[in-house]
Amino acid sequence: MSHESSFQDHAAAASHVGSLGFAVITLSDTRSDATDMSGKFIKNALTEAGHTIPLYRVLKEDRVKIKTTLQDCLADPQINVVITNGGTGIASRDSTIEVLSSVLEKQLDGFGELFRMLSYQEIGPAAMMSRAIGGIAKNRVLFAIPGSTNAVRLAMEKLILPQAGHIYWELNKHLRVT
Repeated sequence: MSHESSFQDHAAAASHVGSLGFAVITLSDTRSDATDMSGKFIKNALTEAGHTIPLYRVLKEDRVKIKTTLQDCLADPQINVVITNGGTGIASRDSTIEVLSSVLEKQLDGFGELFRMLSYQEIGPAAMMSRAIGGIAKNRVLFAIPGSTNAVRLAMEKLILPQAGHIYWELNKHLRVT
């Protein structure tokens, strides 16, 4: 009888991933390094979980700068996961989703769906305006989340930290030499 691999088998294998390198990018026309509370929350959560942060930036909402920074992250061997926060709304300047989507090879639809479901439990129907997404590009995991500290906390605690290692392991398991 063959044994079909289960979620538990994958999670157990992924538990050995260890520390990952994260890029943290805050996208805002009004925040700076000094006032970026959401970026600070993400960085603290990551370091407390044992991960590294080879890149942290606060960028203005500029499509060219965002895309260039994402491409730099995808070329950096120290970066396994990219988290952007901010620029996910529906205002005319909010362009994170369009830029990030242009570099994705695969979308993780479940990330945005779960984020909106959990957001709905906290903020009600306003959650429909969240355009949070996750995806894969160049064997790296990318997440775009809203910039409010509550949204960042929700995404980090409920979705990203619990699953980043598992997603990265799934993405790269067939590239490993045994």
